[in-house]
Amino acid sequence: MTYAAPQARPRGGRPRTPDIFDERIHRIARVAVPLVMAVVFGYWAAANQRYGGPITVGNFLFGFLSGIVFFVVYLALQAVAPKLRREMHAAAWAAFIGSAVGFLVSQSNESVLRCIWLGLIVAAGSFVLLFYRYYTREDAQGRRRVT
Repeated sequence: MTYAAPQARPRGGRPRTPDIFDERIHRIARVAVPLVMAVVFGYWAAANQRYGGPITVGNFLFGFLSGIVFFVVYLALQAVAPKLRREMHAAAWAAFIGSAVGFLVSQSNESVLRCIWLGLIVAAGSFVLLFYRYYTREDAQGRRRVT
């Protein structure tokens, strides 16, 4: 029987996962994923605002504008955040996620305090997860580690 020849492991001891997509697919995904997320966000905000009532022109425009703002802020953060140190990188994404959740909750006529608390809780949890991710994959200057 024949077997595959063993390969040397990278310096981190962990085998790297193969990248099955080429660079063109990654460039498309950097815009397509936020665009799909913006459409979902806009629809969700509009649905929260109308409470299951009929879709109106004003409701449609509100969802459309909410999605556009989400998309623009996401792309801006996607361009700026990797240049920040890992603490600020995680804080920027956490603030974005928390404010998006707080905004969605605010469209369902909840109290302002509930919207703020839910946004802060989600932002804090996101910060912990993102900081851990960046802490284990970047050095202190924010450069990605090569494993």
